[in-house]
Amino acid sequence: MDKPKIDKQNEDGKGNELEYAVSSMQGWRVDMEDSHTAALSIKQLPKWSFFAVFDGHAGSRVAEHSSKHLLGEIMSQEKLQEIIENVNNGRNTPENHELVEKAIKEAFLNLDHKMRALSDTKDGFDRSGSTSVCVLISPTHYYFINCGDSRALLCRKGKVAFATADHKPNNPKEKERIVNAGGSVMIQRVNGSLAVSRALGDYEYKNVNSKGPTEQLVSPEPDVTKIPRMHKDDEFLILACDGIFDVSSNDELSDYVSSRLVITDSLTEICNDVVDMSLNKGSRDNMTMVLLALPAVPKPSEKAKAAEKKLNEQLRSMMKGICEEAKNSTQPDSIDFAYALQSIMNQEEKIEGLPPGGGLFAKRSFLEKVYKEFFPEDDLRNSSEHGSHLLDDNNFSTSSEHEPGV
Repeated sequence: MDKPKIDKQNEDGKGNELEYAVSSMQGWRVDMEDSHTAALSIKQLPKWSFFAVFDGHAGSRVAEHSSKHLLGEIMSQEKLQEIIENVNNGRNTPENHELVEKAIKEAFLNLDHKMRALSDTKDGFDRSGSTSVCVLISPTHYYFINCGDSRALLCRKGKVAFATADHKPNNPKEKERIVNAGGSVMIQRVNGSLAVSRALGDYEYKNVNSKGPTEQLVSPEPDVTKIPRMHKDDEFLILACDGIFDVSSNDELSDYVSSRLVITDSLTEICNDVVDMSLNKGSRDNMTMVLLALPAVPKPSEKAKAAEKKLNEQLRSMMKGICEEAKNSTQPDSIDFAYALQSIMNQEEKIEGLPPGGGLFAKRSFLEKVYKEFFPEDDLRNSSEHGSHLLDDNNFSTSSEHEPGV
């Protein structure tokens, strides 16, 4: 597209001592292929919660179907019935972690099998696929579930305490399975085409008749990791697609969210800020993020708000000076927002208090507003000047990684 689609879809809610928000943006992609699930309370287990992000590729139908049916598939597994019965009958028995993990993995395989049957019908699914990252939260544990390269983070005491590991074709374990199934890994892609080695859907990579579902070129089996909850220390969880993590490391994203939580208690505002920042850093993909506030989440402070106000005043003064100079120039049309932004970036070392993990990319929206006060007619989102050309090419990957042949 000639410019990114920056409208956002938001959702939020509170319950079970949790608060969440979701932000999704189509960005530079022609279509929106992400989907998500947010359940503060599960019908069969009212004190349990479930959240997930599904990043579709080559179409959105697998991602959409998974977001509607994966939780139900997990809850219907026979291995979970003992836990459900104990809870509903008031029995205070410890969670059987092994049963939960097995139920989750079987649910993924079952859902993938059912969707394949749908894809083979005349008017059924296209051949799309979807990564997924989920968290099932019990009163005592987090069950992190990952299939593909979307990612989950747990922030505890201001640091990343856990992060899921991406499933990439060049990972030794993944490559071994792909080769054993008769495939190859070229340019870090399955058969030179698909950039993830595990996913729901993608049935053209699951046609080796002599192999089981978890032995195919692309496997639908997730990794499941249980982490004990620490109510006094656990601050927040992030679930996000690779459109977010392509341009921010785990620590950068965690640090940035932490810095926003002491400025505002609006999780929606923070999610929107992350999505905007990711676009400004050069992400070319769809972007979806779930932010889940836990009991020890940082609270806004007057000191942090004062520091943010001081930073904004400094940035406003810098942008104002550049714009006024342009207005007084004999060639004002030669100066656009990209020039003004680059001029400020060249002075970044002089700016105090930029958000950690975000820097000036996190302040672009604010700088745009100041610029528009002087040049209201300018289209700031023109593709010739947006975001990525201002980056060091060695810092970030902005390619469309899931699309075949890209």
